[in-house]
Amino acid sequence: MANGSLKGGPTDFDVVIVGAGISGVNAAYRIQSELPDASYSLLEARGSMGGTWDLFKYPGIRSDSDLHTFGFPWRPWKHPKAIADGQSILEYVKESASANGIDKKIQYNTKMINANWSSDQQRWQIEVNSNGEKRFIHARFLLLSTGYYDYDTPLRVDIPGIDSFQGTIIHPQFWPEGLDYAGKNIVIIGSGATAVTLLPILAERAEKVTMLQRSPGYILNQPAVDPLGQWAHKWLPAWLAFKLVRWKYLILPFLFFKFCRAFPMAARRGLRRRTKAELPSNVPHNPHFEPNYNPWEQRLCVCPDGDFYKSLRAGKADLVTDTIDRITEKAIHTKNGTVLTPDIIITATGLKIQIGGGAKMVVDGARVDVATRFLWKGIMLQDVPNMATVIGYTNASWTLGADATALSVCRLIKTMKKKNATSATPRAKDPEKLSVVSVLNLNSTYVEKGKGEMPKAATTAPWKPRSTYFADIYEARYGDIEQGLQFLRMHTR
Repeated sequence: MANGSLKGGPTDFDVVIVGAGISGVNAAYRIQSELPDASYSLLEARGSMGGTWDLFKYPGIRSDSDLHTFGFPWRPWKHPKAIADGQSILEYVKESASANGIDKKIQYNTKMINANWSSDQQRWQIEVNSNGEKRFIHARFLLLSTGYYDYDTPLRVDIPGIDSFQGTIIHPQFWPEGLDYAGKNIVIIGSGATAVTLLPILAERAEKVTMLQRSPGYILNQPAVDPLGQWAHKWLPAWLAFKLVRWKYLILPFLFFKFCRAFPMAARRGLRRRTKAELPSNVPHNPHFEPNYNPWEQRLCVCPDGDFYKSLRAGKADLVTDTIDRITEKAIHTKNGTVLTPDIIITATGLKIQIGGGAKMVVDGARVDVATRFLWKGIMLQDVPNMATVIGYTNASWTLGADATALSVCRLIKTMKKKNATSATPRAKDPEKLSVVSVLNLNSTYVEKGKGEMPKAATTAPWKPRSTYFADIYEARYGDIEQGLQFLRMHTR
């Protein structure tokens, strides 16, 4: 900021962070640590913080990344379980915010509707719905920490005849409070992390749980409690133990990802051996665990302590790999003739991608179509001044990418202050000549369906997509922060 904090009152801020989930809380910590003179506020559309971990209430919700890297780098995860349940993560986020005074900066029930950039005033005017009333907030810099999916609408998948089903239909994003599923027959449609999480938990009380998948995925058994972490915390000073465990979870998954991409057939063989060793004799590996893609072309699922496979071995759960032909009032019929008669159908079919919480973005009267813009260093939209959006990793913990973004934004704001600049705007020379690639390096169904909602990346810097945490954190701290940016200094009233 050119002149430090604004003095226009409680509706004017140097930085406004949209979203008080784990990414927003991390961004707030970085802002107040790196830019102690900057005023900031977090806008949270819901009545409480936590984002995903406050929204999702389905049984057994947990992380699909380890908390040693998914957690905050400035507040180590101290629980013994690396793969943690949602309630523990929510408590961790709230405790971290409270310990640093971040919770006092949150405006709850305040949803961003429109964000309008004025080049004349060199600031954002943000229209919000606050407890049912319209009001305006102004910011020099806008940081979108809203995640990448629509909180209000799940991904719509065409399932023939599902509207005729007379039993209970549930989407995990909107799990009904107090649902009694004891003794029920349940079919989970889907094969992603949510389905893999739900199956063993529901199988504990349900009569039978069937996971109906059109195509299988890779499911990796991982210890819930890290043996190295137990040893390190027993014998080493706490600060060193935390660093050792965090670096383990940074390096080993990175190497495994690189191995899978470099030697896909060897990776397939290794995963096949591990999976076959987990399966009961009545569950064949093929077709239920033979994906039509290589490891890490889509995200791998993790089951802590092999709970998914334990349910299969106990006979409380099974799998059907087939395409749905139709759903009638009481049954699901598949293309190959299987008939399932569930009491409850759970549609774990994915998330609907959305950037910025669905708010309308306008620059000098012209609406911004996110899908037509390139993303500068995985952070800022082409031709949009003073705005960053948090997009994390698909092959590592989301928070790692969120932290690289937050540190980059802090460094950019410091650079602007040194230059006495009031705005920084990513500009692409001859954007029509850039070779377009996907921002997210996965081909999962929800990613493919959401391409029309995502910005673009290119094969040349500074428009390349995120690559690895190690490269991105180096870039955030030491890279060329001015590459591809246009800085302006304008006097405003």
